[in-house]
Amino acid sequence: MSAALLNLTLSELSEKLRARELSAAEVTQAELDRIQSVDPQVHAFLRLDAAGALAQARAADARLDAKAALSPLDGVPLALKDLFCQEGVETTAGSKILSGFTPPYDGTAVARLKAAGAVLLGKVAMDEFAMGSSNENTPFAPVHNPWDLTRVPGGSSGGSAAAVAARECFGALGTDTGGSIRQPAALCGIAGLKPTYGRVSRYGVVAFASSLDQVGPMARTARDCALMLEVIAGRDPCDATSAEVPVPNYLEGLGGDLKGLRLGVPREYFGQGLDSQVEREVRAALKKLEALGATLEEVSLPHTEYGIAAYYIVATAEASSNLARYDGVRFGHRTKDAEALKSLGGMYRHTRAEGFGPEVRRRIMLGTYVLSAGYYEAYYLRAQKIRTLILRDFEAAFQKVDAIVGPTSPTPAFKLGERTSDPLAMYLADAYTVSANLAGLPGLSIPCGFASASSDGGRSLPVGLQLIGKPFEERTLFRAALPLEEELGLAHREPPL
Repeated sequence: MSAALLNLTLSELSEKLRARELSAAEVTQAELDRIQSVDPQVHAFLRLDAAGALAQARAADARLDAKAALSPLDGVPLALKDLFCQEGVETTAGSKILSGFTPPYDGTAVARLKAAGAVLLGKVAMDEFAMGSSNENTPFAPVHNPWDLTRVPGGSSGGSAAAVAARECFGALGTDTGGSIRQPAALCGIAGLKPTYGRVSRYGVVAFASSLDQVGPMARTARDCALMLEVIAGRDPCDATSAEVPVPNYLEGLGGDLKGLRLGVPREYFGQGLDSQVEREVRAALKKLEALGATLEEVSLPHTEYGIAAYYIVATAEASSNLARYDGVRFGHRTKDAEALKSLGGMYRHTRAEGFGPEVRRRIMLGTYVLSAGYYEAYYLRAQKIRTLILRDFEAAFQKVDAIVGPTSPTPAFKLGERTSDPLAMYLADAYTVSANLAGLPGLSIPCGFASASSDGGRSLPVGLQLIGKPFEERTLFRAALPLEEELGLAHREPPL
């Protein structure tokens, strides 16, 4: 029973809980047993709150018995990426420098999940400060992809993606700064949504790059993501960047054919660097979208090639500012070097050298450089101009189509350690995702097929299809995704753990 139970989607579980065919307590215990069984191989969870989760589940059962469910998430076990502040639970953003930091409050997204009755199992792993595409930039054990334990899960929300794929939770929150929800979702064979910038509050989320970061749901299906988004979305007075835009019922009236939906296929997403098997699976999915009634039209996003360069200037500049607060004075790690503690400057230098990993240090140095006198205009201002051009590319395309569709990642999951010595190769894993962040647009990745891990027919690895929409039109993305994922029938395909 346990295996069949854990292979339910979030939506299916929600229905069974409300019908009282299952109890939240038994589902939560099944997840805790599953984590104990498979997580020593996957390494998705950094810390569990088993007692808290079971208490939340029992409270949910009392509400469900009384037919007073708070939301479709009531009683559903979820996980949190380790940069969401949760009262009383250690939050480190995957970094030594925040070791021991226990927030005294809940971030808004966490508070809204609690208010909806969700059961929070614990914190899952991530690249340090969300800086990475493989979950290998970490002082902890790297996360392994459940589909092939020798491969990466993607990053930086790799722990969230792996936990969902491995059936260790029914959904998870992640963050997406340049693809950190969509890319690991694609590599782990699940759905992941980066909402429009401002759709979900960032209050209580450890910052990487404040003009790019966005909170979003990760689950087995787009339908599941829609249920989660409806709970966490909406204006928050604690976050000045959150938008005063009504939150719709994302699923109401959706389903059936796609007649009248116009989808743009960018020619720049099908060029050099795209794995042939990924292209094959994506093009097959495009044909299915056409068969479902959608109209496909080739579009151009001519400044796509500059996206990675612009992103790694803007993001690192903002990171160098945001991470300046970690100095060993108020919270987190402080050096124990006696000599260093004799001066404030020495304490800063030793604390930050000990607390930050090499990728974070690299990005802080790059960001500080591009903001420095003499280089600000040459790099940072130029990157911001490119950002505007990328947004205009999308605006021009959206004059003709309702959404953009293409591959999420240029390759399937790569081997652990394969790109750690080549930062540029690692950065290119986000070639198709960074533009949506630079333009502030919503992006959804769903599984669309499988590629072989090797030419001799090695393990099958998931391939993701990405949909990018107009601002605050996440519903259009769900409209396209729901019938396609039904047609593909991949939601219940399990990794070989």
